[in-house]
Amino acid sequence: MDPKLAEALAEITTGIYVLTVREGDKLHGMSSSWVTQVSGDPPLIMAAVDTRHFSHGFIERQGVFGLNVVGHKGKELEDYFFSAASRRPDNLGPFAYEVGETGVPLLKIAMAVFECRVVASYPAGDHTLFVASIARAEIREQDRPITSHDLPYIYVGTVISRKRN
Repeated sequence: MDPKLAEALAEITTGIYVLTVREGDKLHGMSSSWVTQVSGDPPLIMAAVDTRHFSHGFIERQGVFGLNVVGHKGKELEDYFFSAASRRPDNLGPFAYEVGETGVPLLKIAMAVFECRVVASYPAGDHTLFVASIARAEIREQDRPITSHDLPYIYVGTVISRKRN
């Protein structure tokens, strides 16, 4: 990617989330920043997931995922799920979770959680856009969500270090 384009893309503010999935007895989470609400009526969200990621196949096959909003009090979620330690198919061991009504794991230290059912998917380059209805949502902790501008790095299709003044 052109470095000037990457620098410009880094200025688009995104939230920081952990997307969680389950398939059989395998539970997986991934750091995710390409998530947004795409409809008000009905309420729909969209998550862009790299086609090479463990979570991608789980979502395609199961049709559900959890979206865990990372707040400042739970920054350890981003620290772990962004790290090399999390890059394995069954990686939720370090965190307490509950299984939601859709079967997806929901992280207890997330500031808010959503259980999502995929209603459509669209190929988008090296990612798939999963559009989902919200089966259940819960605010768990009064906190301020972490955004991409709170981190020393950002994912723009590749991870780049953010320049700090």
